[in-house]
Amino acid sequence: MDTPQERFPRRDDEGRVLYLPDLLGLTAAGLVLCFLVILAYDVIGSLIGWGEFGAASGWLALILPAWLFLIDELRAWQGVRARLVVVISGALVALAAGLLVAGATPGPPLISSGAGATVAAFAYAVYWFHGIRWLARREESTR
Repeated sequence: MDTPQERFPRRDDEGRVLYLPDLLGLTAAGLVLCFLVILAYDVIGSLIGWGEFGAASGWLALILPAWLFLIDELRAWQGVRARLVVVISGALVALAAGLLVAGATPGPPLISSGAGATVAAFAYAVYWFHGIRWLARREESTR
């Protein structure tokens, strides 16, 4: 059986990612995989005349990171009653940061929205990691 130090990401008994670098690594892996799929779709689409290269939305790269947070992490923290507060507030913060970056990034939609998606995903990862732990400690102290 693997020990927690041998597996990636390192998780506790409830399935929670233990360390921020592991969570950021998972987020990065999801972003890269989604970007590669979007890039392949965009290249193929431009070659067969569906549109210009770079016209695809980079926001689609958030699919796997969203899955990580909304399925894996949310389920792992089911003991925290008010975890949806962190989900919603984190999504608003991440979306605002991503939209600011996307609006300030020159280039085709694939590049500008891809930059926004990257910032949004990493902002959410950091917000979630610290926010859910803070909330869990707060709920524990009020019991």
